[in-house]
Formats: sequence, structure tokens, C-alpha cells
Amino acid sequence: MTTIFRRRHVKATHLFSISLALVFSLAMMHSHADEQASDQQTKSAADRAALARSRLYHPPSLPPEANSVDVDNVYSMQILTLPKLDRMQALGKRLFFDPALSGSGKLSCASCHSPAAAYGPTNALPVQLGGTQLNKMGNRAVPSLRYKDRLQPFIEHYMDDDNPTGGDQGPTGGFGWDGRFSTLHSQAGLPLLAPNEMANANVADVVAKLRRADYAPFFRETFGADALDNDGKAFKWMTLALEYFQRDADEFFPFTSKFDAYMRGQVTLSAPEQRGLKIFEDKEKGNCASCHTSTRNHAGGLPEFTDFGLVVTGAPRNPALDINKQADFYDLGLCGPFREDLAKHREYCGAFRTPSLRNTALRQSFFHNGVFHSLREVLEFYATRDTNPAHWYPRVASGPHRGEIDRYNDLPRDLRKNVNRDAPFSPDKSGKPRLNKADIDDLIAFLETLNDGYTAPQEANAATATDYTKKQ
Repeated sequence: MTTIFRRRHVKATHLFSISLALVFSLAMMHSHADEQASDQQTKSAADRAALARSRLYHPPSLPPEANSVDVDNVYSMQILTLPKLDRMQALGKRLFFDPALSGSGKLSCASCHSPAAAYGPTNALPVQLGGTQLNKMGNRAVPSLRYKDRLQPFIEHYMDDDNPTGGDQGPTGGFGWDGRFSTLHSQAGLPLLAPNEMANANVADVVAKLRRADYAPFFRETFGADALDNDGKAFKWMTLALEYFQRDADEFFPFTSKFDAYMRGQVTLSAPEQRGLKIFEDKEKGNCASCHTSTRNHAGGLPEFTDFGLVVTGAPRNPALDINKQADFYDLGLCGPFREDLAKHREYCGAFRTPSLRNTALRQSFFHNGVFHSLREVLEFYATRDTNPAHWYPRVASGPHRGEIDRYNDLPRDLRKNVNRDAPFSPDKSGKPRLNKADIDDLIAFLETLNDGYTAPQEANAATATDYTKKQ
């Protein structure tokens, strides 16, 4: 709920938006040119021949090396081909729900990202099981795929237009827990090939399954007759379709929670919910809004309840994970081991991207390692991590620190200085936790208003909501 770098809001400007604008611009230009040409009176055979040649024009093709999956030219392919949005989304949905695209033949994207759980897991496992026999543990907890529409590519030094200080807000953005993927399509390729997830042997294995699928003709209709001819190119088209499915507003950023209705002036919050919101935004109490922004952004958009920054919370080590059975292994998030480009930046070690709190009350596992299994437990950890560490961390069993409380035990000792100690982690002036049981009850009541699927009553007294939206 707090961050290494203090932020307020995140401006949603990223590569996808730029590329999409180019796509639409090109489409409109071609359409307008064709209309003008059709309306013209051609006065000679030469004019008619020139017009015919112009209509036979095809955009230049990309060089052969661009078909390699190591070259991220997906948006260039899109601009040259101009596939239709509705077709890509429909195809992406077929791909998302197809278990035949996995090595086991039983695991689809939706197996871990279920619509019934806001496109997150439906169970309380800390990480999900995958592999060809569905018996291999994943490395990290599966996040919800909702509310990524304003998530920009990772940037190490983010300058936030909404922050009054105008200063460097630090590492921000990127898809995945460590922000290493710049786009949704690059992130979509990971689970397809990961041996402990969908476990395909290689790109050719995935594309062979695509060619056998009953929707293969639709795939070609969407991206071109040759769309499945080359393995690298077909794999890229597949990930683009998956990206566009995740751009479906109704599915992935519907903004249909009670809090959204409140912000629109359609409903009031109950007394516990209002108290919870106040605690959430109080810098001396919950201080949650310092990372999980709760006010409209500079463009007037509803809040996503994340600033997309990366923070070191000091969550306890989860001994249930296979990757943690090796005592000297540490998942350090932003500085590795799965992300490699910032390995030398030791000040970033232990930082993971701040998730949206929308639909968080539906989750059954929390933090990157899935160590906690209820929202109450998470809030109690935030409140008492530093005032009652013995409740959260084990004691050292041997060595020079034997008997000591092993605080922040999912980090090497020399990196534990990175852990965030702002409110609510730090105690108040009297040395007591900043949140008591009643505060936590109210916070949970408020966080439950962030679940999608709320229907506002036909007639509601919206005075409080209207007042609140005017303050933003």
C-alpha cells in the first residue's frame, strides 16, 4: 500500500496506443483515397490504367528475418496488414479458452485466468500447476488480467504528470510481476512455452496445434491466407490476437463496481464503506492510496487502484513453493532472476509491481509468492509487520543469528534495507500499529466495493457520491 517512490497517478501513454492510432489513421487514409478515386471521371485510357494499378497496390512485406520470434515487430505486421479489430478479438477469445494449445491438452489461458474470478485463479493455491502432466508448480502467483488498459511499458525513471512534485517516481510499469514485458502480446508468449505452465516444446509445436484447430480458417481470414505458413509469423499473430482479446473493455476493464457507481453519483456508500475509504486515503493510517490511487486521473478517468509502481513489501518467504526449496534461491523481482537487465541495480531487489486492488476481495492468494490467503491476513500483515514480526517471520535456526526473528526472510540479509517502512508498516508515534481490528473491518468493507458486477438501484440517494466526485 506504500511504495519506495511516492507516486499519485500514472499517465496511460504506451506503445500500443501509438501503434493503434497509426493503424486507424492508415485505414482511414486508404478508405478516403478509394472513395475519391471512385468518384473521379477518368478521361483517358491512361488515367483508367493508372487507377487500376493504384488499386492493385500492396504494402511492402517485411524482411524474412522479421519472422523470427526474437524480433518484436508485431505492431509493424499489424500496420502492414490492417486486420479487423472485431475479428482479432473473436479469434483471441477462441485462443484464450482453447486447452488444446497446451502440452497437456488440458490447460488453457482461462484455466488460470477465469472470468468467474475477474480473470484470476478460482482456487487458493499459492501458484498454479502446469506442465505436460499438470504437476509442476508455477514460480509466482497468477494475477488477475483485469485493468491493464492504462499500463505502460516499464520505465526506470517515471515522471508523473499527476504528481505535484514533478520529480522522478522511480521504476514503473511493464507487464508481469517484475514488469519485464513491454506489451500484452510479449507477455502472452511466456505461458505458452514455459515448461511449468502450458508447456509447449517450442514455437513450432504451438503453431502445429493452430494449424489443426477448427478455427484455423478463421485465423487465415483474420491475418491473411499465409498467416499460418511461417511458424514465427503465425506465433506473433497468435499473441496479437490474445492481446486484442484482453483489450475488450466489457471483459477486462468494465468499471462496474459499487465504487464506480459511487463515483458516478448513482449510489452512496454505507457507513463502514465510507470509514474504510477514509482510512484507505489517510496518510497516517492506511496510506493505501499512495500506491493504489483512488481518485480520478488527470484526464478524468476512473481510478485503477494502482500507480503501476514497484515496491518491496517484505512479504514472508513461502516454503510451500518448489522454487523456495533451495535455501539460497531468492525471487528478487525487479533485479532477477527471471528479469536480467537490472541485475546490477541492487537497490531494486525485492520490488514487485503494485497490483490493482479492483476485485482483490475475490482473490484467495496474495503477493507474488501467494503466501497469504485472505484479505484480512494481508491487512493484518501490513498493520503489524514491524510491531509484531514474530507473528509473521520464523526464528533463525542456526548460525550467528540463531534465535533471532528472521525479518524479511524472503530477501538476502544485505538486501533487507530495501524494504519499505512507510505507513502503515511503521508504528504510530506511540509505537502501536496504525490499524486496529475495527479499521481493518472497515477497510475490507470498502475493498469489497471494488468488485465488478454491481448493479446500482433504480432510485438511489446519490448526494454523498456526487459530493465525492466533485472533490476529485
